[in-house]
Amino acid sequence: MTVKTANKIGFQHVGSFLRPDVLKQARKDYFSNQITQSELTTIENEAIKNLVNKEVAVGLDYATDGEFRRSYWHLDFFWGFDSIDHIHYGEGYHFAHEETRDDTAILSGKIKFNPKSHPFIKDFEFLKSLTDDLEIEPKQTIPAPSQLYIELIRGTNDDKIKEFYPNIDDLYLDIEKAYHDALLAFYDKGARVIQLDDCSWGLFLDDKFLNTPDGKEYANSGIQGTLLNLNNKAIENLPEDLIINTHICRGNYHSDFAFSGGYGPVSDTLFAKENVDTYFLEYDSKRAGNFEPLSKVSGDKKVVLGLLTTKSGELEDRQAVISRIKEASQYLPLDRLWLSTQCGFASTEEGNVLTEQQEWAKLKLVKSIQDEVWG
Repeated sequence: MTVKTANKIGFQHVGSFLRPDVLKQARKDYFSNQITQSELTTIENEAIKNLVNKEVAVGLDYATDGEFRRSYWHLDFFWGFDSIDHIHYGEGYHFAHEETRDDTAILSGKIKFNPKSHPFIKDFEFLKSLTDDLEIEPKQTIPAPSQLYIELIRGTNDDKIKEFYPNIDDLYLDIEKAYHDALLAFYDKGARVIQLDDCSWGLFLDDKFLNTPDGKEYANSGIQGTLLNLNNKAIENLPEDLIINTHICRGNYHSDFAFSGGYGPVSDTLFAKENVDTYFLEYDSKRAGNFEPLSKVSGDKKVVLGLLTTKSGELEDRQAVISRIKEASQYLPLDRLWLSTQCGFASTEEGNVLTEQQEWAKLKLVKSIQDEVWG
């Protein structure tokens, strides 16, 4: 199979898509014991099959399953590890205008990855079975190791770390190994592009948060180095043909955001030292700051500019997007830049406030601008 890979990135969506109504209803029915797991899986499979056909039709080079089997972009993956439990924290994350649901991930023992019990491996196998005979490659999205660490140290969750990992270095090693094992398991099933979604860096960008007691503690803790090491050690010594990308986000919940601020405070760590192939970066509003931090992106790593928002259905002005690409090229050469939306359309099953028609219109605009700017 030959896949179009212009700029060695190709036309790819960040990850999630709006859940169709039939899938939303099926999940409600399953959790209210009106249908079985088998019946839910059948409905999920059909929804994902329809999605992949739409991804092919719009011209995407890489297909995701839309994260249709998940409730959250991150927690469902965490819950798949051995000794990580699903509990209700009693309080959600506070975004700019609303509070999320209160689910979280907490330790109940030593972290391990088991390919036979982690559902994402089987989920990827199904996605790949749909793409094998199509001009499109499967792409797997998972939360970054750093994101797992941030969830485990959240408030009272941290008490369990002290219980099971009196030596914090042992926790780091187990997170790194669990992720490394997971990445190899995906590879063994045919994954060649895996994206690490990561909101943890947003903590260091927002002055409002950094001026709180918790924010000051984060800023002075040296935790940036911890997050960097977790990510880098998890992805070292992988097969050469496995591409590892990362998507950096400031939060995306029902069209709301969590953090604001430019990438400057993390550029010397994240952009200069994280050993990924490509950064998918949120740049859809003034909240993301200017392009100057892109000058810190080291080596031959690439940046995908997320200049089109997924938080609303209004289409961006084409020439304004092209002008911003040219502006960004002052800091990183055009042949190391590419274009996408700033995030997925439904990081959680609630989805953002736009229609399915509008999400596909966004992707068509992305593709047409890619074709004009890069040819």
